[in-house]
Amino acid sequence: MRLRSVLSEALRNIGAGVSHAMLMFAAVLFASTLLGGYEAVNVVGLETEAVQRINAYADVNAIVGGTVDGAACDRLADAGGGVMGTLAGAMRAGQQIVPLATPGKDISSYEVTPGMIRMIAGSTKSDVSGVWVSTDVAKDFGLTKGSVMQTEQGTMSVAGVFDWPNDGRDTRFAYAFLVPVSASNGTFDECWVRQWPQSGQTEDVLFSTLVASGSSSNAGVTQVNKSFDSHYDAQASYEQRMTRWMPWLGLAVGLVLGAFGVRRRRLEYAGALHSGQSKGAQLLEITAETMIWSGLACASSAALLGAYCVRMSGADAMTVWLGAMRTPCAIFAGVMVSSMLVGMTIRETQLFRFFKQR
Repeated sequence: MRLRSVLSEALRNIGAGVSHAMLMFAAVLFASTLLGGYEAVNVVGLETEAVQRINAYADVNAIVGGTVDGAACDRLADAGGGVMGTLAGAMRAGQQIVPLATPGKDISSYEVTPGMIRMIAGSTKSDVSGVWVSTDVAKDFGLTKGSVMQTEQGTMSVAGVFDWPNDGRDTRFAYAFLVPVSASNGTFDECWVRQWPQSGQTEDVLFSTLVASGSSSNAGVTQVNKSFDSHYDAQASYEQRMTRWMPWLGLAVGLVLGAFGVRRRRLEYAGALHSGQSKGAQLLEITAETMIWSGLACASSAALLGAYCVRMSGADAMTVWLGAMRTPCAIFAGVMVSSMLVGMTIRETQLFRFFKQR
């Protein structure tokens, strides 16, 4: 048979319902979307957990109880590392600020290095020409970026406003002024380092910022937000997720569906061989039919999974989608391979046995 005739026959079988293409299409679509979707949901959950930790400063460690070299602390950012890079800055308690608008009410202030401002503001180019105020302070005094505030300590220009929610993180910055100072302006009380994903060397580099003194012997490393597990490992959580076996399960499902799709028509195929159809033409016909309904099902599943990933993934929808698509691709491969293998086992001599077993 000519190639055109074989493909035409395959299309007629699908159009006439002989191949039950819609049933097989629905089975592959259901399996691909269910298993691939389970993988996507699991990865999005891990992604959401990681984003929640990052937003809550659970990825920030601080060394406390010692004397910190501010310049050495800020230089830790130059070391880099991690997907998001490294941010580091030092801080120390400053004088109490008393606004002229509320005499008798003082507000805590902290002197911080430029690196700390970059960490708090989330920008590599943060304005250090004035003080930074928390959103609660800004709301109470009507302050915005560029505002001027009169205090008993003098006039203060507001360089920026930062958000510091009550989500378990250190509460000292929740209602405070951050006053930028030079990193070489004396020593500091604490050094904060933010890195994602965190490396096992964070504690060592924090200790490297200490100035040799008697008080530094009592220094220790702690989390800025202690409400989160300190032993969290994002990479290990991803590698040990339960759905990492989904492609293999999908392959097994595909092998079963492909074998089922051919075996249920084995009498028809044996009869075609008896009528003079060549084995090569028959295998090509099986391949064409299977590729059409299984390919369309996988493509439809890809669209559904893509829509979910775009809607639910907060960081990298494409990466999540590519990971989830491994399962539909495995199902498609399993269907194609098993349909061909089972098709190869059907012979004309089995016609009468198949006829009796129908």
